[in-house]
Amino acid sequence: DRMQAVVIGSGVIGLAIAKTLAEAGKEVLILDRASLIGSETSSRNSEVIHAGLYYPQSSLKAKLCVDGKNLLYDYCESRNIPYKRCGKLIVATHATQLENDLPSLRDRAIKNGVTDVAILSKEDVLTMEPAVDCLGALWSPSTGLVDSHSLMVSLLADAESHGATLALHSNVLGGYATKDGVTLQVDGMDLQCDIVVNSAGLWADAVACGLHQSDSTLAGLPSWQVPRQFFAKGNYFKLEGMKSPFNHLVYPAPDPAGGLGVHATMDFTGQSVKFGPDVQWLDANITPDEINLNVDPLRGEVFYDAIRKYWPDLADDALVPDYSGVRPKLYHPKIGDTKNAITDFFIQGPGDHGVPGLIHLFGMESPGLTSSMAIADEVVRRIAK
Repeated sequence: DRMQAVVIGSGVIGLAIAKTLAEAGKEVLILDRASLIGSETSSRNSEVIHAGLYYPQSSLKAKLCVDGKNLLYDYCESRNIPYKRCGKLIVATHATQLENDLPSLRDRAIKNGVTDVAILSKEDVLTMEPAVDCLGALWSPSTGLVDSHSLMVSLLADAESHGATLALHSNVLGGYATKDGVTLQVDGMDLQCDIVVNSAGLWADAVACGLHQSDSTLAGLPSWQVPRQFFAKGNYFKLEGMKSPFNHLVYPAPDPAGGLGVHATMDFTGQSVKFGPDVQWLDANITPDEINLNVDPLRGEVFYDAIRKYWPDLADDALVPDYSGVRPKLYHPKIGDTKNAITDFFIQGPGDHGVPGLIHLFGMESPGLTSSMAIADEVVRRIAK
C-alpha cells in the first residue's frame, strides 16, 4: 500500500498537521497506537491559550506560540469551539520579582510581539482579584482557555472532510528509508509513504529510532542522532467544596525549576479551580508505558506553600489530587550538562537527518496546544522546501 502522507500521532499537533496537509490536497492517513485521539499529553494539560510571554525571542516557541494563539482564537470563533479570553495575572510576591522579574518578562513579551501586556500595582490587582495578595502583577489580556477535546474533534472533522483517514490501534513498529520515500511497518503491514510526520509526542524518539535503525546509507546522515526524550510529570490538585475565588488565571512568577509555577486555572463555568502543574522529573530510563499517572497526595504539601504565597486564605485540607500530565523534555537535570540543553521545540527535517519527506517533532511540550496550528504550517512549509 502507498500513501501520500502519514501523520504518526493524533494529539492536537498531529491533528492540526493532518488538517493542514489534507486541506493542501494531500491524501492523509493518521496513525495512533491508542484507542482514542489525543489521549496522552493533549488531554492532560491546563488547556491554556498562552500569549507568548516567556520564550526567548529567536525561539520557535516564541514565534509559533504568538502565531498559533492568533490562529487558534480565529479557528475557535469560526467553529464554535468553547474558549474564553479571560486574561492572566502573573503575580509578584516579593520585591525582586516586582523589580526585576516582571519588567524583564514584560520586555521579553514585547520583543515577541505581545504588546498588550502591562504591569499593574497591588491596588489594580485587588480590584480585579480581591482574594490575591501580591505586590503587583503583569497583566496579559490575550491569555485564555480552550476546550481541548472540542478543538481536537473539530481538527479531525476538518481533516476528514478533506479526505483524511484516522486509524486508531495502529502501532508503528519501525520502518526504513528508501529512495522513493519512507516505508513504515504498521502492525505487520508495510506502508510506503511520500511524506511521514512523526508527531508521536512522548513516543517521538522511540518512533524515530525505529525509522533510522537501518544499516543502509538511506537511514539518513550518519552524523545525525535521534535526540533522547525525558519526562517531567506535572501534577494537578483541585479545590474541593468551594467555587473559584478567582476571575482570571493567576500565575506566580516563573519557576526556576523549569515550569511556570503552580498556577490557578478555572474551568469554563468559572465554578471550579485547579492548581498545577508542578515539575516532577521521572527516572531517566522510564518508558511512556511505565509512567504512573496517579497523583501522589503527599505532593500537595508543596502546593499549599506555593499557593499561599499569593492566596493566603487557602484552607487546610482544601486541595484534593486531580490529574497529571507528562511533558516530553530534551534534557534531564541528572544527566550531562544542562547548560546547553535544548529547551525549544525541536523540529527535524530532511536537511537535518537526510531522509526525504520525513519530519520529526521532538520536545512538544507547552505551549504545544496554543502553537498547534502554527506548528502545522511550519511543518508543511518544511515539507515543501
